[in-house]
Amino acid sequence: MSVITTVALLLFLIIPEGISQGDQGLILRCRCITKEKKPIGRFIRKMEVFPASSHCEVTEIIATLKQDGQKICLDPDAPWIQKLLQKKKAKRTPRRKRNTEV
Repeated sequence: MSVITTVALLLFLIIPEGISQGDQGLILRCRCITKEKKPIGRFIRKMEVFPASSHCEVTEIIATLKQDGQKICLDPDAPWIQKLLQKKKAKRTPRRKRNTEV
């Protein structure tokens, strides 16, 4: 077997393995490069919050717009986003019923 054939065979075997290892559905970097600070609350259909992790040290908030489904990164430090997150958190936490017995 010649050297060229051996190298070609090794490349043929190694390249698919590298592709399958690299594509496991994980994002290994931050998703957001620029962040929207202006209030666009009425245009948001869905909002996803990605907490800081080993791949990105900042919290990322990605909003999907109602009109065209475009995804936009939001600035988690913007006051309007903080209020929106507090409202969502309040909706998720169950309220305790008051004891109405006398």
